[in-house]
Amino acid sequence: MKKELFAELMRSAGEALDHARGKRELRTTVLPDPPAAMRADDIRALRAKLNASQAVFAHYLNVSTQLVQAWEADRRRPEGPALRLLSIGRRDPAVVFPGLAPSGKSTRSGVAGNARVKVSRARMKTTRQSRPRAKRA
Repeated sequence: MKKELFAELMRSAGEALDHARGKRELRTTVLPDPPAAMRADDIRALRAKLNASQAVFAHYLNVSTQLVQAWEADRRRPEGPALRLLSIGRRDPAVVFPGLAPSGKSTRSGVAGNARVKVSRARMKTTRQSRPRAKRA
């Protein structure tokens, strides 16, 4: 074994021994709890509160419209980063869904209404074009 590697190993062993004896404090990080699972009803309620179509809702979360449909039909459950975003969006909608009005305020007319339609159509076009064609035998 090389002298440098052995010296580093001995230093590390000494630090571990100091910690075991209470002479050294190690850095600890408290991680947040994982987000609670969301059911189809929870997702539908959040989307209704935001007064957003499935396409617009999907666009804000950077997921496909089909995935949002699967969540709301209870065929799939959100997980990973999408679940984290949904839980943050439920707690503070303005952070994840800026510009979407809570229910009671209508943004269907004017610029905001037109922007929603454009996002939906653009999303649909990219989804259709990205599918590979099946080969015939």
